[in-house]
Amino acid sequence: MRPDTPAEHITEAERLLRTAAQHPEDQEPLFLQAAAHLELAGDRARATTLYDRLLGSPDTAVENPHLVKALKAANLWEYGHEAEARAILDGLRTAGPLDAAAWDIAAQTLEAHDELESALDFFSTALNDLLTPGEEVPYATRALLTGRHRVRRLMGAGHDAWDELADTLHTAAVPLDELHDPKRLWSLGSSDPGELRAEITRLRAELGTYRAALSRPFPVAVLHWPEDELGELLTAYPELRREYTGHTVHLDRLEAALRDLRAAGTAHLGIVTGTVPSYEAFAASEAASPSDPDLLPQYATTLAARGRAVPWPPARAAACWCGTERAYRDCHGTA
Repeated sequence: MRPDTPAEHITEAERLLRTAAQHPEDQEPLFLQAAAHLELAGDRARATTLYDRLLGSPDTAVENPHLVKALKAANLWEYGHEAEARAILDGLRTAGPLDAAAWDIAAQTLEAHDELESALDFFSTALNDLLTPGEEVPYATRALLTGRHRVRRLMGAGHDAWDELADTLHTAAVPLDELHDPKRLWSLGSSDPGELRAEITRLRAELGTYRAALSRPFPVAVLHWPEDELGELLTAYPELRREYTGHTVHLDRLEAALRDLRAAGTAHLGIVTGTVPSYEAFAASEAASPSDPDLLPQYATTLAARGRAVPWPPARAAACWCGTERAYRDCHGTA
């Protein structure tokens, strides 16, 4: 049953925090989920404490600090800490993160507080940084196009090329122009049955889009080993050398496998990154030997189910999934 009352959200947050204590390798996504439940319960100060623990603990390697900062800023603004929230958002704008979600949350925070010009600036800057004209739009980046479209409609601006692209990618029955029409605000207060029925139809379409996004299956995830982890894995379990002949070959095979899956029509592809301690713990939980190659895909699936998958492909201007500091288009996205 989905949590509904503040008490239920607190209970779910506590459960997630206990799970994080048992699985420190998954602390970041579990803390973020717990913080979201605390916000829904109205305990925003405690949610901020979780964000601060992620950002400030020397023992925590935060995979996406920009996302954590954006979530913290959104939360702070909601309970009276506007100046601090603005300072964090200004820092994000200067840092120029390569993560679409951080930009999206920052822009939506500004939009929610009627800072439309600033929200549009965030959306546009993010798209300039993350998208190359003519490239395939990554799933995570589509929210930026939709958000920018919405803000421009609120500002009364006409369509431009990015708005047209947002319209093209939108698949719901009700067009974006209708969903983002400012006049809908007036329809909600109308006493005309026809207007109210039309608004209910739009809301159902909008809800259907959100439900589809929330209920989409876990990504089909491939398992990536950083070079040092792969070396440690093969030293400890030489039987796995039949699966991994070298790190460069490993990376090339991952990219090729993902492209083959996409060509076959598989949606929601992702990459999970393994570590030897985490893999050994998973093997123990399954009462299996880490040297068993059949355990590897199960491990990847479990990591994806825990929210560890990174969507593939990244934007061509974003950092490559393999861990280098080069842009994807200059690394594994060249071909």
